[in-house]
Formats: sequence, structure tokens, C-alpha cells
Amino acid sequence: MLNPIAGEIFCIDKPLRLTSFSAVKQIRARLRTHLGRKNIHVGHAGTLDPLATGVLIVCTGRMTKCIEQLQAGVKEYTAWIRLGQTTPSFDLETEVDATYPWQHITREQVEQVLHEQFIGAIEQVPPAFSACKVGGKPAYKLARKGHDVEIKAKKLVIDEIEVLECGLPTEPTLVLRIVCSKGTYIRALARDIGAALDSGAHLTGLRRTRVGDIRVEHCEPLDSLLARLDTEEYVAPGEAEAALLEAERQANKARAAAQKAERENKN
Repeated sequence: MLNPIAGEIFCIDKPLRLTSFSAVKQIRARLRTHLGRKNIHVGHAGTLDPLATGVLIVCTGRMTKCIEQLQAGVKEYTAWIRLGQTTPSFDLETEVDATYPWQHITREQVEQVLHEQFIGAIEQVPPAFSACKVGGKPAYKLARKGHDVEIKAKKLVIDEIEVLECGLPTEPTLVLRIVCSKGTYIRALARDIGAALDSGAHLTGLRRTRVGDIRVEHCEPLDSLLARLDTEEYVAPGEAEAALLEAERQANKARAAAQKAERENKN
């Protein structure tokens, strides 16, 4: 039986073009319907852009307290990058705004640049088209209105970058496997790789394949989860809350007994 009040963790494979918030909203709506109440805590552990797919962890009830811990897990991505072109958003959300030569780039140069400049602790300026706050407002809202957005560089760690596919010298395309820390914008990484190669670049596809120990092959498609939520049995909210209160009472009782024993041992 599902117990969304005590807490569940759903690992989904987010589909293309759906926002992370929309995925949470759909799950919350199903749970509200089946539990017969509006006040249900549901949140996700790490945003995925609408144009990205892959691992999205959604927590409910008391398990939302684990979100920060889950977000801290190492991330792994497969990134598709097009060299020689840039876009304002660094991906396909916006149109190409500039083109650059790419014919001088070789696979050997790519490997060297990645190894020398993008492994280990680095600084990265997040995209203007991101949820980073500027003056208390999400940067993307300002960027979409045409405002200049200045975001400070952030420190992050790239553990691994592997070239999975390279279209050079005939096609200006790369497919990379990237293992990195929380807070890494792969779109910005594509921008910086293009610049380091004396060209430009933008992201044409992104798939998050791992968050911590959770791999995409172990995740459930969102449609499958929503269908399952319609057929599962649920622990009644009143019963779940009573069990949580009893568990807290027992924990408090155990803490009091431990403290009493400690005082007695000191005496």
C-alpha cells in the first residue's frame, strides 16, 4: 500500500518538453484525488529543463525532508552538442543567434580541452535563461523580456567527461557523458566548451542518466506512474498521521530514557 503522508519516493523518467513542476503537479493532483485531501506535500529533488529527459526524483509527505540530501547526489548526463553555433539559451529553446568556424576542430583537440579545462573544480556562469535569482527574480523571466542579466560565477566539480561520439571532421557534433556535482548547468558547459575550442556551441539534447545511486533504467515513465497511482491502495490519511504521531511519541520516550540513563551514569 502507498503511504504518501508518511512519505513515498517516486523515481520517474521525465519526458521531453514537460517541466519538472508540471510532473510534480500531475502527481500531486492524483494523490489529492485518491486521498481526498488538498494538503499533500510533494516536491522534486533537482530540476530538469523541459528539453531534457531522464531521472527526476519526486518525494511526498515526510520524505520531502530528504530532498536536500537527494539533490546533493552526483549527477550523470548524456549531452548532445552542436559546434559552430550559439543560441541565447545555450540550447534549442531559442533560435541560433551566431555562427562560428568549426572545421579547425579535431577530436584530439576536443579530448585535450576537456581534460585540461573541464575536469575537477571549475567556475561556471549559469545561463541567463535559468531559475537563478537576480534581484529576487528568476533570471529567465528577465531574459525573456530582453533584459541584460548578470549572474555571478559559481564553483562546481566535474568528475568525468567522456566523448561517446564525435562527428568531426565531417559533422560538428559531439555526444558526451558527464559526471558532475549539484548545480552544474550542462547548457553552460556546452557554451564554455565551444568557446574553449575557439568556436561556439549549444546543447541539442540532454538526458540525465543518474542521480546518486538512482539510474534512469530503474525509473518509471511518468504515464506509467500516474496509471499506477489510479490503481494502488492507499493508507488512509488519518491512519498514516496517527502512526506518525505514535512513532514520534515512542522516539521521544526513547530519547528521554537515554538522557535519564546518561545522567544516572554520570552520578
